[in-house]
Amino acid sequence: MPLTVTLEAPRQSEVDALLTLSGEFAAALYPPESNFLLSVDELEAPGVLFFVARTAAGAAVGTAAVVPLFPGDAAPATAELKQMFVHPDARGEGVAGRLLDAAESAASAGGIRRLVLETGPLHVAALAFYRAHGYVEIPQFGQYVGEELSVCFGKDL
Repeated sequence: MPLTVTLEAPRQSEVDALLTLSGEFAAALYPPESNFLLSVDELEAPGVLFFVARTAAGAAVGTAAVVPLFPGDAAPATAELKQMFVHPDARGEGVAGRLLDAAESAASAGGIRRLVLETGPLHVAALAFYRAHGYVEIPQFGQYVGEELSVCFGKDL
């Protein structure tokens, strides 16, 4: 599938539809208190890099965000990968890999040396995907500490 991945504003109707699908997917797997999705306002915060994958026809089929963990720092060394989602119709087409490559490249170019993320134990495809891309399981961090349904990963860039 011909695909582009670019930095875009998250406040777009087509992107909002993807974020809604992402929320519905998470809600189907986990209770509300175990979902840690960001709002569009949070995705628009200074320092957040928001990526959209689009088909050759321009349809948005995936999202990913890089969120500095310590936004007050001039150049945070660690950021969190959030809102990684691929539309169900585009899965198996390499969209997630392209989004991850773009997020890692942009993060590294911006001085970020480590990406961390949280997913859940029931999201088997995500667990396998991150492991296949060099992420290793790490202790829970931040808001995920003590969360029974959170699995955290990290990767040095």
